[in-house]
Amino acid sequence: MNDHAIRTTPTSRSAGGRFKRKAGSLAAGAAGAAMLVIVLVAGMWAIEVADYVLPIDFDAYGIRSWDPEGLGGIVIAPFLHDGFGHLMANSLPLLVLGFLAALRGLGRFLLASLIIIVVSGLGVWFTSTPMMVTVGASGLVFGYFGFVVARGLFDRRALDIVIGIGVAVAYYSIIWGVLPGEAGISWQGHLFGLIGGIVAAWILRRKRAAVPAY
Repeated sequence: MNDHAIRTTPTSRSAGGRFKRKAGSLAAGAAGAAMLVIVLVAGMWAIEVADYVLPIDFDAYGIRSWDPEGLGGIVIAPFLHDGFGHLMANSLPLLVLGFLAALRGLGRFLLASLIIIVVSGLGVWFTSTPMMVTVGASGLVFGYFGFVVARGLFDRRALDIVIGIGVAVAYYSIIWGVLPGEAGISWQGHLFGLIGGIVAAWILRRKRAAVPAY
């Protein structure tokens, strides 16, 4: 039996290694993103069940516009919903868009979520009818939409661009939600959530190394 030596160039080995590392990193990121978003939505469902069972009106702790005491509701309101129908309407887009938003790292995702919550909440607080209470994760849904689409524009990674285009095509109809329409629906939360997502994508964009000029 003769042994045959196969010459492998360092370049091909390093390219294969980089591909395996990237694939492994993407798979691990996808698993972590899926788990985090599932826990997030499950937590919202647990809160809504508690709101239904307990003799406490959790929704009263939402964003109460133009009331200084209502500012605390900015960080609470996204996790509260006006009944199970409201929560069901938000759950699927939150799972899909939240997963895509979290693919580039959980720390980045948490920072983006915080930016979206603050921008959306402050927008609702300033622009809604005084003393109106607003609850729901719609601001996060619109924020993740804006974040995923804008991330492709700002980071210019091929995968992010493809994901951003896919999300824009699949969910373009939600853009109409930023306009005043149906009574009882906070278009302000939608509009400022979208703005918050774009702001988050800009703040958290990939920094490029400076290229010296000659």
